Amino acid sequence: MNSYRIDHVQLACPAGSEDSSRAFFTGLLGMTELPKPAELAARGGCWFRGPGDGGIELHLGVEADFAPARKAHPGLLWPDLDGLAERLEAAGYPVTWDNETIVGRRRFHTSDPHGNRLEFLAPV
Repeated sequence: MNSYRIDHVQLACPAGSEDSSRAFFTGLLGMTELPKPAELAARGGCWFRGPGDGGIELHLGVEADFAPARKAHPGLLWPDLDGLAERLEAAGYPVTWDNETIVGRRRFHTSDPHGNRLEFLAPV
């Protein structure tokens, strides 16, 4: 039987935003930056992996006419939701909780430094 899962999710970012992406995804979220293949590195952007075996990968790719994704978003399972929410708010990233819409899940939304919507979830 085949097993299907997502390899990565790509988000767009503006040109020259790699430093703010690194500060957010590695510094604040604790993800690890992954090396991009040389051919792709020349295009800008950066790649990150979440903690643990099989951690989610987020690829940020430069988009010439960048506009943030305000509705479309990745939903990331996160082990310490409350701790993450506290770190985000302390760093100036507002968090909007919604623990009632999806039964059995706690969750909140925030945005990355470029305005892309992100959702973080944990089972109840």
